[in-house]
Amino acid sequence: MNSPPDTPPTAEHAQRAVSDADLLTRHLGGDPHAFSEIVRRHRDRMWAVALRTLGDPDEAADAVQDAFVSAYRKADSFRGEAAVTTWLHRIVVNACLDRMRRKSVRPVADDELIEAAERESPATDQSGEREVSLEVTAALKLLPPDQRAALVLVDMMGYAVDDAAAVLGVPPGTVKSRCARGRAKLAPILSHLRNRSDLTRVSSGKGAELRDG
Repeated sequence: MNSPPDTPPTAEHAQRAVSDADLLTRHLGGDPHAFSEIVRRHRDRMWAVALRTLGDPDEAADAVQDAFVSAYRKADSFRGEAAVTTWLHRIVVNACLDRMRRKSVRPVADDELIEAAERESPATDQSGEREVSLEVTAALKLLPPDQRAALVLVDMMGYAVDDAAAVLGVPPGTVKSRCARGRAKLAPILSHLRNRSDLTRVSSGKGAELRDG
């Protein structure tokens, strides 16, 4: 019995087999579709980082757009010393920090943040989870930008300290220090949440909870 012929790979499958670094090289070489594929692969993750850092869907969307425009124009600055995702995260975080330092980000409306969270999460009964998420987001806004960015990456997005340090462009010890100071400031504000099981689920797709420190 003859085996069925192999199914020819589709263009999408072929694109998936191309690494991020190769796509950047193709972009620099004039490929008009290469950078769009990078955006498609990573925009959701970048959006999650920006939303948690800024706490405002509109500001987050603008920061991600600014970051991808910057990455598009400055693709030749990628040296291959870290992963493309690390390079992109650094650009997104810097775009968020720039926005926080330039102006006060307007308060988030509850329905906006809930709507944004629903785009990332399955449609389940998460009323308690949403309430906690909103409280954590409001508390994070009380922190200095550098501490907020470190806590978002490590405690909310689940990054290892070394990876967060690579994104932020600082030594691991600095990330640890910023997280420790940020947690110390958040502890009295969020102390009423520590015994709630909901707190362990306020996280990203990586499943990292906000730690008590």
